[in-house]
Amino acid sequence: MTHDLTLPSGTPVAEGLAERALRDPHRPRFHFTSPGGWLNDPNGLTHWNGVYHLFYQYNPLAAAHHRIHWGHATSTDLVHWTDEPVALVPGTDGPDRDGCWSGVLVDDGGVPTLVYSGRHEDRELPCVARGSADLRYWTKDRANPVITAPPEGVDTTAFRDHCVWREGGVWRQLVGSGIRGVGGTAFLYESDDLRTWRYVGPLLTGDASQNRGKLDWTGTMWECVDLFGIGDSDGDGDGDGTDVLVFSAWDEGTTHHPLYWTGRYQGDTFTPTALHRLDYGGRYFYAPQSTRDEHGRRIMFGWLQEGRTDEANAQAGWCGAMSVPRGVTLGTDGRLHQAPVPELTELRRERAEVAPGPLADPYTPLHGVRGDQLDIEVTLSLAPGATARLVVRETPDGAERTVVEVSRPYVGTRGTLRLHREASSLDPTVDTEPRYGELSLDDDGRVDLRVLVDHSALEIFANGRPLAARIYPTRPDEAVGVGIGAVGDVALERFDAWQMASAFTEGPRPLWP
Repeated sequence: MTHDLTLPSGTPVAEGLAERALRDPHRPRFHFTSPGGWLNDPNGLTHWNGVYHLFYQYNPLAAAHHRIHWGHATSTDLVHWTDEPVALVPGTDGPDRDGCWSGVLVDDGGVPTLVYSGRHEDRELPCVARGSADLRYWTKDRANPVITAPPEGVDTTAFRDHCVWREGGVWRQLVGSGIRGVGGTAFLYESDDLRTWRYVGPLLTGDASQNRGKLDWTGTMWECVDLFGIGDSDGDGDGDGTDVLVFSAWDEGTTHHPLYWTGRYQGDTFTPTALHRLDYGGRYFYAPQSTRDEHGRRIMFGWLQEGRTDEANAQAGWCGAMSVPRGVTLGTDGRLHQAPVPELTELRRERAEVAPGPLADPYTPLHGVRGDQLDIEVTLSLAPGATARLVVRETPDGAERTVVEVSRPYVGTRGTLRLHREASSLDPTVDTEPRYGELSLDDDGRVDLRVLVDHSALEIFANGRPLAARIYPTRPDEAVGVGIGAVGDVALERFDAWQMASAFTEGPRPLWP
């Protein structure tokens, strides 16, 4: 679950959602989107018998966050997706009558089992559903909710979203929450059977009084907590690597940004060593969930929120996209390194390249590189004090353009990745605020830059640091230009760009497959 936008009472069910979504020029083509309607958090992410399963928060009736279902899609390559039957539908009564909110999938002795938040009015409580062998059909447990209330005696800001794993002979669960007047937290529970849970205590609690308004403020509630080990650690305190606790900072209905603690999970506590930003796009990469696939990789998806008005989303017939699947590893600096999974290159088609050499001009249009579905790889070498800029989605007159900027300070090796969206759109109602974050550089000032352009979806990776955002040019058919430039001494070592194919078949997809 994320923010609480709901349809007004009496709003008629919209018709033609999938058809209108297909016509929208801002709809991504190789990022996963629902057939129409509303999409938010990735849920139940798993690699089961060679098939990747992506469940997600879904409203097939309108492009609004209301009576959420669980959509379901499968893939064998993390690139091409098949819509499966809707997995969970809100009940006519019971604890999930107002929505089946975020959760996870676990293997309970060979039985696929979902743990999710059922909502009834303003209460969200953990529920369980058991699935068929192919994960297509689900039966809710009659004992739902399996936890009937938040911890007794604690004034919680919210109580939802789940991380569940097997540890030794017992199940353990984290539920995202917050302690009013203190900060966000993850409550730890334990169970023998996924139905009867014992409250252990807060795994870790943040301090909402610190850094309010900053890009690393931990919020008053933690949504979509995700605990895993990386490196040599297996996440249960027995390895020698790093443990990671991911959460999305929330406050009074407002989604802020995803963060993660690195540290050590052992016993009933998580001892943090450092707090980091997970994605420099802030709310544009929100509520992430990860899984370890059958190849041993840590795969993560996040929700790419929209940056246009609710009215524009309703008119378009759809709202929300998934990030591309990201491979997550531990960098040499102790932070997470993120990159699109290699399988994404299967969609590359026509290739264009630019000859290497010094970037002598502040800006040069690249007439051989054009498009709104692009995968661009650039390697740059920046001297101290230099700045390089890559321009995408530019109209011929330059009135609309989006600028990816990397810069190196005169002293030190901490550069900056910055996304300028001030001219991304002439529509005054869309969000065009810049996004930025720290960039680690070596002594040569080398930057490996990967930019994925998919209509309104934009994902940038610079030396393993990601920045996701949304852009909405008002002249989308003309906003296909690409250019590059620099101020200071910058060498272009490599520039390759590919047109990207669509990940979906032609035509509207059924809202109820």
